[in-house]
Amino acid sequence: MIVAFSISPTASDETGSVSAAVAAAVRVVRDSGLPHETNSMFTTIEGDWDEVMGVVKAAVEVVSEVSPRVGLVLKADIRPGFDGQITAKVERLEQALEGLR
Repeated sequence: MIVAFSISPTASDETGSVSAAVAAAVRVVRDSGLPHETNSMFTTIEGDWDEVMGVVKAAVEVVSEVSPRVGLVLKADIRPGFDGQITAKVERLEQALEGLR
């Protein structure tokens, strides 16, 4: 499965920034060893259900250490039997776009 998620702490530091809390969540993902990508809006991670949901839970828990309330947005593509889709889906799209030229 592929999960794209975003964690939003409601509390910020003294400057109004939440980057340290978000960085702590991304560190959990990177340390998981699962395939992942991070962009300005979401972190995407790929693995089996228990692995991925365990990482999401751990990321929420690390943010909740600095924020009394945490928002979570999660979108999942559940497709048993398929691996490597975090990059393969994009490659198929690029091939389709090439065909439109």
